[in-house]
Amino acid sequence: MTRMLIIGPPGSGKGTQASRISERLGVVAISTGDIFRENVKNETPLGVEAKKYMDAGDFVPDSVTNSMVRARLTEDDVQDGFLLDGYPRTAAQVTELDDILQQNDLTLDVVLQLTADDEELVRRLLGRARLDGRTDDNEVVIRHRLDLYHEQTEVVVSQYEARGIVTRVDGIGAIDEVTERVMSALKVTQ
Repeated sequence: MTRMLIIGPPGSGKGTQASRISERLGVVAISTGDIFRENVKNETPLGVEAKKYMDAGDFVPDSVTNSMVRARLTEDDVQDGFLLDGYPRTAAQVTELDDILQQNDLTLDVVLQLTADDEELVRRLLGRARLDGRTDDNEVVIRHRLDLYHEQTEVVVSQYEARGIVTRVDGIGAIDEVTERVMSALKVTQ
């Protein structure tokens, strides 16, 4: 049974590694992006509220995000473990996640941090933007996203480092190589 977070900068391969880890460990991968999209699609009260912010290009407030994550972490499929991607992103969200877990008699086992050099990430994201035809992902936007990630994440990582549960893995390289580094760091055998 594993309960873990995966964090890393944009372009570090979090989504890819989350699905591979989920499959290998037999735990559900939960992405806050997926939670948002599901709530918006189903027009839940939280989804309707979140959509207002998303449509305006604003961050969805912690109160809405926390409520969505709280609801998702009470579903039956997380009792045997989960991998949470995209949450928490702020110190307040760390406190909220602690509260959610405590209320459900759950603990967090590990925080996996994928690391990568910013210049490599810029190259990777620019290449991805060209392939996907995403003209909005230019170098200025990408560097801004990376700056935001570093600002937000340092405080989150430091809180989990104080608990001794952060494991860092280099996210640069072939997908299979990164997966094997992750599994080795998590001490998962075939």
